[in-house]
Amino acid sequence: MASDSSDDDVPLARTNGHASAPRISKAADRAMDKSISKSRPGPTGVSIRNGPVRNDDAMDIDTSANGAPKRKSRSSLGQSVNYKDNSDSDEGAPMAKRQKARHQKVVSDSDDEPIAKKKQNGKLPPSIKETDLGDLSDDDDEPLGTKLAQKKASIEKAAAKEARAARASDAKAKKAIPKKSIKEESDDEPLAKPKKRQSNGAATPAKKANGVKKVSTKKEPDSDSDAPIATKKRVMATTTKSAAKPAAKGKATAAKKSAKFEKEDSKEGGEGEEDEEEFRWWDAPKKEDDSIKWTTLEHNGVIFPPPYERLPKNVKLYYDGKSVDLAEEAEEVATFFGSMLHSTQNVENPVFQKNFLNDFKDVLKKTGGAKDSEGKKVDIKDFDKLDFTKIFEHHKALGDAKKARPAAEKKAEKAARDKIEAPYMFCKWDGRKEKIGNPRVEPPSLFRGRGEHPKTGTVKKRVMPEQVTINIGKDAPIPAPPKGHKWKAVQHDNKATWLAMWQENVNGNYKYIMLAANSAVKGQADFKKFEKARELKKHIDRIRADYTKELRSEVMADRQRATAMYLIDKFALRAGNEKDTDNEAETVGCCSLKFEHVTLEDPDKVIFDFLGKDSIRFYNEFKVDRQVFKNLKMFKKAPKEEGDDIFDRLTTTQLNKHLSSYMTGLTAKVFRTYNASWTMSSLLQELKIDKNISIAEKIKLYNDCNRKVAILCNHKRSVGAGHEALMGKLGDRIRGLRYQKWRTKMMILDVDSTQRKQRGKEYFQLDSELDEEWIKQHQEFLVEELKTKITKKFEKDNEKLEAEGEKPLPAKELTERLGAVNELRAKFKKENETKKVEAEGKGPSVEKLEAQVEKLDDRIRNLELQSADREGNKEVALGTSKINYIDPRLTVVFAAKAKVPIEKFFSKTLRDKFKWAIESVGDDESWEF
Repeated sequence: MASDSSDDDVPLARTNGHASAPRISKAADRAMDKSISKSRPGPTGVSIRNGPVRNDDAMDIDTSANGAPKRKSRSSLGQSVNYKDNSDSDEGAPMAKRQKARHQKVVSDSDDEPIAKKKQNGKLPPSIKETDLGDLSDDDDEPLGTKLAQKKASIEKAAAKEARAARASDAKAKKAIPKKSIKEESDDEPLAKPKKRQSNGAATPAKKANGVKKVSTKKEPDSDSDAPIATKKRVMATTTKSAAKPAAKGKATAAKKSAKFEKEDSKEGGEGEEDEEEFRWWDAPKKEDDSIKWTTLEHNGVIFPPPYERLPKNVKLYYDGKSVDLAEEAEEVATFFGSMLHSTQNVENPVFQKNFLNDFKDVLKKTGGAKDSEGKKVDIKDFDKLDFTKIFEHHKALGDAKKARPAAEKKAEKAARDKIEAPYMFCKWDGRKEKIGNPRVEPPSLFRGRGEHPKTGTVKKRVMPEQVTINIGKDAPIPAPPKGHKWKAVQHDNKATWLAMWQENVNGNYKYIMLAANSAVKGQADFKKFEKARELKKHIDRIRADYTKELRSEVMADRQRATAMYLIDKFALRAGNEKDTDNEAETVGCCSLKFEHVTLEDPDKVIFDFLGKDSIRFYNEFKVDRQVFKNLKMFKKAPKEEGDDIFDRLTTTQLNKHLSSYMTGLTAKVFRTYNASWTMSSLLQELKIDKNISIAEKIKLYNDCNRKVAILCNHKRSVGAGHEALMGKLGDRIRGLRYQKWRTKMMILDVDSTQRKQRGKEYFQLDSELDEEWIKQHQEFLVEELKTKITKKFEKDNEKLEAEGEKPLPAKELTERLGAVNELRAKFKKENETKKVEAEGKGPSVEKLEAQVEKLDDRIRNLELQSADREGNKEVALGTSKINYIDPRLTVVFAAKAKVPIEKFFSKTLRDKFKWAIESVGDDESWEF
């Protein structure tokens, strides 16, 4: 669908003044063809590398929730053995906990290789063909990259066939419906009314000028974001959040207007909710006006952080070796820095230090400055002379003391805190009680940011009520602000889904109090997202055919747009928005790629290296279609240089406008959801599940499909710092179970010595992995484990007695209980000397012991599957695909078909989030994406 834009009066490019020509002559096309290698290209459409590039030091550091760096993981071999697997996968870890990465050198023979000029800081990750992800074919040596590319090609071919069939089915259905009822039918569609079509059946194209990208210093709003009322006009047209349906009769209890809710109704865990029936919005009739989010809304406002508590008089900030006195506000800012000295990746960052010092000096200026012990002013201007050690030691001591408190004291404190916060945890939304995600206003601190953010270290000021806007129903009581304060504003915008909003001072971003992920509003937003992706499958073949044709367009803007669509569709690149680089980390996406972000290697290899979303480094190598390779080379043609846009005649807005001509509401990000869900659907349908295999084996089959989706859709992660230690733990647990199985078999001989002759010597042989040294180490671990277990049980019993007002157990009781530890140690010693194991338990028999061996075999097999699964997932982010891009109904259907509990795939949090998918599909195995 070529653009009919004019070539006249083309403005200069956004960067360095190097713009692409508005049109591409046939001579230029032929010249570019000659410059490309004639060697035969390989398969296209999949990454040929697995995992982003990371510096060695970045891979060695992990950050805990409080920012403290953890030590590099070490192998468990040769150390005390620990079989407890209390380390969860980090698939769903928040982005803020991931580590930044710096650019590294790539060795290349290309003539066009800006990446190769960068400083080498580490090694490239393993090639995808070196990573074992389970065979896609049984008996050949074809590289995995080739197999995945072929698999993706076959899936796309099937998608085209499905799209044609779906459109034919829709056309047939509409012909069968009387004209008067067509409008009613379209109202039930998950998306908007059908677009007008051209005579050939294609969507009417959006006309676009062939202009060069203009300078933009504002970030384009996401289509699904809730803007403050001041900016609502410019984003209202793109708002796509789902509406919450007022409760149907019998579905929810009508709410009484009240400033505060009953305490019983606000308890965690759902206590007090028996009176309210569940609101099944997926069964409720659809709203006529989708823009109206609520009719009535009541809530109790927000929770502000506690006021600052001053340091003891003996805890001071030191400057140039001397203690200084500070005003309360300045002391609080100094405490922000001093309390995070353990976070070396922040406090040792020169940019962090510079921004902190500038803000600290501003606060000092406003509050009278720093003074020495004699009351004389101290001019603080050199960061290196500041000493926060005493502040850090004080906060560390407080933290250690807090952790060391008895469990009963911690529990009582939590109960008291929950009681205070309970009224703020829920709201009344159209008469229903809905959980609020997080009603707390962010506390003041130092801004950290992600990646190399230019404002890292800036002071995040305390948010006051005068900065907070409340959104609430017109007839609802307005929450009272803290005493002596007032709200910035109170509004009644029933087209917004936020309850409260304020603007933070660092980046000027708006922060919102929203409903929880399991709320009806959030669920409907998820539902609409996946339904939009399902609708895309009806149009995907035409879209791909059109952009494939336009890859050869004579109009530069159309060729750039087609190339961007190819990259977004094939490799799951984000569209990318223009950013204010003075105030934000310079993260980019497809439309905002620059000259230096792309390296080309003949005949068809493209290397991408840039900071993507959340400042996570995106490094990958792709095999692309020959025409796409040629286009990218053309877009980088001189006089373009570093800093220039590759797609200088394309913006995300223009791209999304073009996409919406195919389907209402279609944007570039829908392709990520569609490709992940369609691919997962295709892979799951190909599975042939043997009824006799275990649940663990069925889970692994599902994870294998998820893993392929993650690779095909480019959802990757670096190997976690704890991966090696976790795999060591799993290996030790497996060896421990094998040792336990061997002991159980030896007990069979103790019960009936004739079993050796009947079963043969091999049955009773020790596993080859279990040598004498490891056995002694393991036995000592079992002894220490028993000791710890007995001690903890004793302490817990005493805490319970104290809570009930009774006298605690004497110390001699613990000594008596620990006698079992000495008995176990003596038992192991005897076994090692005699090479015999006495049968344990009441009435041991050969049959009972055989049953124990079978159970141990099952546990070993399951752990081995788990170990293989984790190893395969070490560089692939399964959670990203499963939570955000794969339609959850696919998982529900697979669980029903395979007879696997849904709990094996979705955690409690995800089951709440995807309750609509679980209950709307139920046991219907016929549902398809």
